[in-house]
Amino acid sequence: MTHPFIRRTLLILIIGCSLAATGSGQGQPAWMELARTPPMGWNSWNKFGCNVSESLIRDIADAMVSSGMKDAGYQYIVIDDCWQVARDKNGTIVPDPERFKSGMKALADYVHSKGLKFGVYSDAGARTCEGRPASNGYEVEDARQYAAWGVDYLKYDWCNADGVDPKIAYPTMRDALKATGRPILFSMCEWGSNKPWTWARGVAHIWRTTGDIGDRWSSFTRLLDQQVGLEKYAGPGGWNDPDMLEVGNGGMKLNEYRAHFSLWCLLSAPLMAGNDIRNMTPDNHDILTNKDVIAVDQDPTEQGRRLRKNGDLEVWVKKVADKAQVVVLLNRGTADAQVAVSWQEIGLPYDAEPAVRDLWAKKDLGRVKGTFVATVPSHDVIMVKVTP
Repeated sequence: MTHPFIRRTLLILIIGCSLAATGSGQGQPAWMELARTPPMGWNSWNKFGCNVSESLIRDIADAMVSSGMKDAGYQYIVIDDCWQVARDKNGTIVPDPERFKSGMKALADYVHSKGLKFGVYSDAGARTCEGRPASNGYEVEDARQYAAWGVDYLKYDWCNADGVDPKIAYPTMRDALKATGRPILFSMCEWGSNKPWTWARGVAHIWRTTGDIGDRWSSFTRLLDQQVGLEKYAGPGGWNDPDMLEVGNGGMKLNEYRAHFSLWCLLSAPLMAGNDIRNMTPDNHDILTNKDVIAVDQDPTEQGRRLRKNGDLEVWVKKVADKAQVVVLLNRGTADAQVAVSWQEIGLPYDAEPAVRDLWAKKDLGRVKGTFVATVPSHDVIMVKVTP
């Protein structure tokens, strides 16, 4: 049995040689360009957990196209935990042969045939969160296998990682991915445990800032609070990730899902849908495909921030292109309430009279002088674009 330190040293040498041979990924898009804007797609975990299969992924790929989600900007389809069952005698990762009978290469080819991109999951520890084989000590082998299959996205988790240093583990996998020569977006899921926003830029394209989201209002607001102050760390090439979307999974009301989606877009968060998009209600479909709201997420000018909090009433703001700003009025309370924001608060002259558009009502409200005031329903938002 090779000593872990010796194996790690060998892996680093192999990666270094591979990078030298390929010119550090020469011919592939620059690493940071893989996430010029926050990635958009779908992940299996929130709805399906371990119940994943090639038939599900093919169905989801079909639905991504037929539902209009692809046209709205969603492109990655990512299989989360439980697709892997073992390693063979050579250390190569083995997919579940019953659930993925055609193999991962064939599945990736199918996803690509739809004009979409294909993603998988692994873990930096000894085992994945569900006890499957993980990548610690097998970074080079796994990265090469992913590239051979045609993988475009890797979510890399942090379970069973006792004794592992994330500042070594994540760069090791990054280097292994780069050495393949294939552009693979790297999603770092270490739950914000070691403040990755302070060191993960250039290591991963997105980094989790929180623990796992739950399909309930209290979970959404708890994770939202954890984003305050992190806006300065996000930008083209690297984005804060407050976890995946729960829109459409049934644990929240429609207005709460609208608030969840609105704030994730204002935060320039990755938009990874987690529902069964084969069977969406029209209302949930309209939330997930609102192109005006998605445009806020995809605008790389800056990540939005919380401007003001008065008890249950909050004002959030994000600068976007053409000197415009997007303002979200959030009501966490149990009763409808009026919320106001003066133009001075967002940096405009006190007597400014900008054009205001309601992004959910899809309605121009005309020019509003001085202060914008709206009644915000309980557990809901008003989201407006303000253009001088």
